[in-house]
Amino acid sequence: MRILAVLLFASAVSAATIMQPVQITTVEWKDAPPTMPAGAKMAILEGDPKHDGMFTIRVKLPAGAKVMPHFHPAPERVTVIWGEARLGFGDKFDAKKTKSFPAGSFYINPPDAHHYLYFPRTTILQITGQGPWELHFLKE
Repeated sequence: MRILAVLLFASAVSAATIMQPVQITTVEWKDAPPTMPAGAKMAILEGDPKHDGMFTIRVKLPAGAKVMPHFHPAPERVTVIWGEARLGFGDKFDAKKTKSFPAGSFYINPPDAHHYLYFPRTTILQITGQGPWELHFLKE
């Protein structure tokens, strides 16, 4: 038991020494990848969504933007920072079957959950997940 405690302590100390503070006061927006709606912007806050490991990004979506039905192989943790996201589940986009998530809302899409989004006004989302972040669109 004592050996296990020592190993756990050593692991925690090792992890603590590797982690560096992340402190951002100004977000640097860039054009989002082509998989996102036209006019979308993205900012990487931590990590790299293209590689293994934790990441946090912000995505700014213009009013009227849609993200057609898709899924991710890993959980996707989403906080609505500003605006409104309307989230629906299924293989076909149906704005009438969405639930509204106003600023301050949080939700998690489980792995492989087929979902879609609509943004009635300019919206900023913060997404945290385990990379690599993959977006697999469904054929409608």
